Amino acid sequence: MGGNPPEKTGTGSIPVALSKVNIMTKTYVANVPDHIGAFLQASRRFAALGINITRVSYNKAIDSHTIFLDVDGTPEQLAEADKQMAEIGYLQNRAESSNVILIEFQLRDEPGSVTRILELIAAFNFNISYMSSQAVSGEYQFFKMGLFVESRAAIEDFVHRAKQICSIRIIDYNRSERTFDNSIFYNSFVNSLIEASGISPSAKNDLLVNSNLAMQILDEQGLSPYRTFDSISKFADMLASCRGASFSPRVTRHSITGATEIILIEPPCGSNTAIIRSGKKYLFIDSGYAYYKDEMLSLFRSLIPCFDEMEKTILITHADVDHCGLLPMFDRIIASAKSAASLTREFRGEDGYREQNALHKPYIRICKTLTEYAPPSPDKLSVPWAECDPDQGVLWQIGFFSFGDLSFEVYEARGGHLPGEIVLIDYEHRIAFTGDVYVNMKGMTSEQKQYNQYAPILMTSVDTDPKLCAEQRKAVFQRLGAGSWKVFGAHGICADYDPAK
Repeated sequence: MGGNPPEKTGTGSIPVALSKVNIMTKTYVANVPDHIGAFLQASRRFAALGINITRVSYNKAIDSHTIFLDVDGTPEQLAEADKQMAEIGYLQNRAESSNVILIEFQLRDEPGSVTRILELIAAFNFNISYMSSQAVSGEYQFFKMGLFVESRAAIEDFVHRAKQICSIRIIDYNRSERTFDNSIFYNSFVNSLIEASGISPSAKNDLLVNSNLAMQILDEQGLSPYRTFDSISKFADMLASCRGASFSPRVTRHSITGATEIILIEPPCGSNTAIIRSGKKYLFIDSGYAYYKDEMLSLFRSLIPCFDEMEKTILITHADVDHCGLLPMFDRIIASAKSAASLTREFRGEDGYREQNALHKPYIRICKTLTEYAPPSPDKLSVPWAECDPDQGVLWQIGFFSFGDLSFEVYEARGGHLPGEIVLIDYEHRIAFTGDVYVNMKGMTSEQKQYNQYAPILMTSVDTDPKLCAEQRKAVFQRLGAGSWKVFGAHGICADYDPAK
């Protein structure tokens, strides 16, 4: 490709004055034609149409054919751009149904041993994207090759004929292998995510764009881009591995009064869900991922016999995707004013508070796609407390909330983790629900600890402002008086806390 864009971000490469009326942002995931001046030709076409290029990402070391372009224009301009990009070959669907197969050939360690295999590969017109060999014990060498193929039938025929030459072994494609294939990396990477997670193939473009965005952000900070893809792969694999029969949350019961108990559900992935039972009434606090809807419904029904018939009310500590996945199934959603505003923005197709942070946006969108997140209807939202001036401090009281024989003071934190986060404290019964302002890291299962490794890598930090979040945690515990407390964080088991100890 000639006229290559920079390896990192190019922004505002063609500044064009655009009216703010009807301006849309579109991401092109383009396959770069292999000829000189390809990017220059596309750039000129955009400029002639009055379209502004706002982001470019191309890294030949990762994928030598795929380029990502964010552009701003009117719907009419973008429709014409689609036609012109197709004309110059930018939107061709190469490798859409193609595969890279990694095969290990056991060859005798002697001159010409690989020649027959190479001749067979040439006869099938396969492209080689990766090669690695090593002699073992002087008798054999194990020769690995990545073959780019467009037909499963062809590879089956190839394998049958190759077995007549030597012993072979098919190796599963390792999505984190940096040198395996750099010509159709994104296509293979995203297809494998979809296959692993079992989500709809329609999610492919969202995963392509946001995987690239996450890579670009970390790459510009001097971090290995392959760490991004490795973390996304492991995150998707872990989500899928905990589904169905493998869904095994830790469930504990905590007696509060003669009439009230708290049931804490800790799934391996996502936030805890607490259920306060007071007599025959139930209140849910946070709800985990939508990805585990069927598993959680089954668990709810086993814990609450009248679950399907009762009116369902939930309170959320904040509007993160791993706390709000099941909100659409509830009749009433209690939230702070900022959390309600964030959920309403998402329902309208706009960015919520987390996505307004450029460092967090790609991960959150990947997370939403992989976990099949959908925001709730705003008409279910209930905001019982006023929004307060953040200048009042890092943690301020916004009101009260009662359920059964429990009475909470409600505090809104300044947004160190996420704007709109709240903490509930019942001083009489010494109970606190802290959301993600405080989580019990020491009280996590091994699966929870593993799950919580990935977000800090892909977001650079799970907190909007880590220093402020630390101040908020300190402020929460300063408000807990003498005696033994039960502190329910949004991750990890309930923590027993006594200021005197």
